[in-house]
This record gives sequence, structure tokens and C-alpha cells, in this order.
Amino acid sequence: MNTDARKLFQPTRIGDIAVANRVVMAPLTRSRADEAHGDIPGSAINVEYYRQRSNAGLIISEGTQVSPVGKGYMATPGIYSDEQVEGWKHITQAVHEAGSKIVAQIWHVGRVTHPALTGGAQPVAPSAIAPRVQAYTHQGKVDAPVPHALSHVEIAQIVAEYRQGAVNAIRAGFDGVEIHGANGYLIDQFLRDGANQRTDAYGGTVENRSRFALEVVDAVIAEIGAGRVGIRLSPVTPANDLSDSNPQAVFGHLVQELDKRGIAFIHFIEGATGGPRDVPGFDFAWARAHFHGTYIANNGYTREMALEAVESGRADAVAFGRLFIANPDLVIRLQRGAPLNTPNPQTFYTPGPAGYIDYPSLEDARDQAVAVA
Repeated sequence: MNTDARKLFQPTRIGDIAVANRVVMAPLTRSRADEAHGDIPGSAINVEYYRQRSNAGLIISEGTQVSPVGKGYMATPGIYSDEQVEGWKHITQAVHEAGSKIVAQIWHVGRVTHPALTGGAQPVAPSAIAPRVQAYTHQGKVDAPVPHALSHVEIAQIVAEYRQGAVNAIRAGFDGVEIHGANGYLIDQFLRDGANQRTDAYGGTVENRSRFALEVVDAVIAEIGAGRVGIRLSPVTPANDLSDSNPQAVFGHLVQELDKRGIAFIHFIEGATGGPRDVPGFDFAWARAHFHGTYIANNGYTREMALEAVESGRADAVAFGRLFIANPDLVIRLQRGAPLNTPNPQTFYTPGPAGYIDYPSLEDARDQAVAVA
């Protein structure tokens, strides 16, 4: 039983999910799925990677695409085929046996991809506006092309793919899902007017630009219940060439609508993803006050910042990304104030175990010291 009295390390509930502490492992693309056989997760190193990090109260899986067209990076896993579901079962079982909970981040990248990654299909988006980004393919970096603007029929089909992704996540043993609505991917593209120039029911007003996100949320809730549904949002990040003329208006409306639906959590990237926190345009304290589910804070949190945020009530939980890459026993290190390993960016997306499952834990360091002595 956890005897650390500080709230960050105390049990709580995130919607219907009981967690052992309030440290969350953020979703982390690691590009180590079996691409040759259909973007299948669940290899021995995949299982070990998640098992090692199961000291987190909640693990949010790496982004897992809901369709082949939703794929934006090499060797990322899917959640749309039976083979993928079977692969994920090995991971969720290992996480549960180690005492943690895990939700699947369900994902569609929209325009941030290339036909070389989607089986030849043209990328899709709310509007036919090419993002100023490059896609990483087996042939190297290539400019993302002009996407196809989705029709109403196609939008409904993608909503159905998210719905099925949630069903498949529960089949695979996940405790719930996080809908990826952040970082310039498809849902974010609909929300923000830098990418959404539509003049129909999915564009223009903040209500219309929020429609697709809420249709996805409603479809997922209908299948697995609001208490097992979360969403990730990044109101002010410029990631993947996105911008908005009034983030407070569109994301304020969205937060209020999400609150009405009683979802388990919103996972906020506060500021620019992986960058400055003090980006103007959205009041995160306002969001904290107006959303009554679990507020998960993210972006550059240190141990001291996380302790203060949860103790003060500014957040209910704190998500860590890169620190979890390099520190499989991060929760223990945070509790003890122990030194942290430094992640190696050169191995973030490379195949194999190096930089994936070989970062030492405190226990490893102790065993090495005993052996030397």
C-alpha cells in the first residue's frame, strides 16, 4: 500500500477507472509495431516496454490509428483489425498484472501523412489545405501533399471508425480510451480555423468546428460509457502547422460540451507541445474550473511542478512523456527525489530494444553497485 501522503502518489478515480496514483504516462509514439504484417503491436519488447512502466497510475498508449488512412508515421500500431486487437491483449494483460491501468489513445492523423504511409490513399482533412510539414517515410522525409476535403458521408465513416476503435480497445483489454484531439491531427484540424475553412455544418462557427469532435466523443460514449472516455487537447500549440484565431472561444465551447457529457478526463497540453508553456490564447485555469471530470496536466512538468499542481488542486493528475521514456520506474524516482536518466532522442523511433527497454531502473543501479562491491 502507498504510504506517501502527498496527493500525487495517492490513489484516485479517473472516471470509472481506479488508479493507484496520479502520475500518468503520456502517449508516446515509438514506431516499433510490426509494420510488415499489418501494424500489429504485442511483440516481446512491446510487452516489456509497457510492463516496465506500469508503476504509473494510468498509462495512455501510444497513438493507435483507427484506419489505414489514419496512419502518419512508420511502424505505428493500429486498433482496427482482429490481429491488432490480439496483439494489444498481450500488452494490456502485462500492465494489469503489474498493477496499473491502461487506456488506448485512438488516433487519426488526417492531413499529416503521405500516401507512402497510407497504402497509397490520399490524406484527408476538413479542407484541401496542405500542411507545411514533412512526413517520415521509408524513402526519407517528403512534403505532405494537399489533402482531400472530406464529404459528409466520409466524415460519418470516420466517426464510425473511431466508434469501432473504442469497441476494439475494450476487446483488447484496455480500461478505456483517450481520443486524440491534439497536436494538429484530424480532430484538431476540424477545431481550428487555420485548417478548417469549410462553409457547411462542420466549419465556420465554433459550434460547427466542434461538431466532428463531439460526434466522435458521442459515438465512443455510446459504446463504452462516458466514464471510460477521455480526450487530449492542445488549444494553443502550433504543432503540425495548426493555428486558430480565437482558441478560447472554440476550446471553451468544446470544454463546456465535454463537461455536459460527463467524460472521465481531459488531458491538456498546456502551451506549445514540447515547448514553451506561456503561450497566450487559452485560459487553462478557466478550463480547470469549468470541467468537472479529471484534469490531467501535461507539458514540461518537473517533480516540483507536479507535486504543487496536484496539492494545490490546479490539476488532478500530471502526465509525463519523455521522462517515462528514460525512466521506467519514474513514479518511484519521483517519490524518492532520485536522479533521473536522460532520454536519448536518437532512439525514440528506431527499431529494436535500444533506447526502448534498456534504460536502467533504480533497482538495476543498486544491483550493479552490489555486484561491483
